[in-house]
Amino acid sequence: MTTERTREERLAALREARVVLVSACLLGEACRYDGKSKGSTPVMRALEGKEVVPVCPETGAGLGIPRPAVELRGGTGEAVLAGRARAVVAATGEDRTAEFRYGAELALEAVRRFGVTVAVLKERSPSCGSHGTHVDGAVVQGRGVTAALLHSAGVIILSDEEL
Repeated sequence: MTTERTREERLAALREARVVLVSACLLGEACRYDGKSKGSTPVMRALEGKEVVPVCPETGAGLGIPRPAVELRGGTGEAVLAGRARAVVAATGEDRTAEFRYGAELALEAVRRFGVTVAVLKERSPSCGSHGTHVDGAVVQGRGVTAALLHSAGVIILSDEEL
């Protein structure tokens, strides 16, 4: 289990990092479920002078753009990884757990391949949320699937909202 770090410690790690994994939507990529981006000036400023590894776990796993909104059912990302919860299309209940797990594994592979120690992820995403994510129809405290896997691997995670 990894130790929880304060916001200040995570920001310091970001400043020191050479390579940063970033949710692609924060870089202006139109890859969100609704076909839009969430380009962020504070994120771009924080990444100046760094090597950036953009990822969208959901599109990486083959889910299209746009795609139906997904929420976690039965628990947060940690519970999905442990097999106690699922990722499902919010409107229909269609199971997307395999895709969400695969997308998380792809992100972890990128972390290992590029020597990433810090990630900046989109808050409230069922994949990337680091403090809050969609569970059972509401935003709850906890991590999305990708954020949970990266955290368990020791990656220091910052939310776009912390910058």
